[in-house]
Amino acid sequence: MKIEFLDDISAGGKFTQVVSNQLVRLYDFNTIQATKLKENITEKILKTNQMLDLSSLDFIEPINCNLMFVISDKDEGLKTDDNFNFMCALTLSSYQEMVLLIEPFCEEGTDGYQWLYEIDTPIDLLFSPGGTW
Repeated sequence: MKIEFLDDISAGGKFTQVVSNQLVRLYDFNTIQATKLKENITEKILKTNQMLDLSSLDFIEPINCNLMFVISDKDEGLKTDDNFNFMCALTLSSYQEMVLLIEPFCEEGTDGYQWLYEIDTPIDLLFSPGGTW
């Protein structure tokens, strides 16, 4: 599984349906890696209320950024000061929803993609085995 920040996904205005122009994507993964991510979110965030540094997980390869999941009192989505270190601040219930969104990718034959939260923010979070949306 890889983590990558894409700074401009509008393709010069070609994709007008895109709400945000930036995204962080988790991509190039198999069912085992999707399952490991789901388990890490469940164990670290939902069960022990701790932050989760995705860049430190042995099955994740950071391409051009680091990503940290933290618990927040309100859903804020992805934030960054430097376009390298990203913090995803969500409520516990939003992380529970994220686990449900990841779950289909833990089974063989699941294609497509999933946006891991539905918040109006400048940076989206994409979960896609093929990296596309």
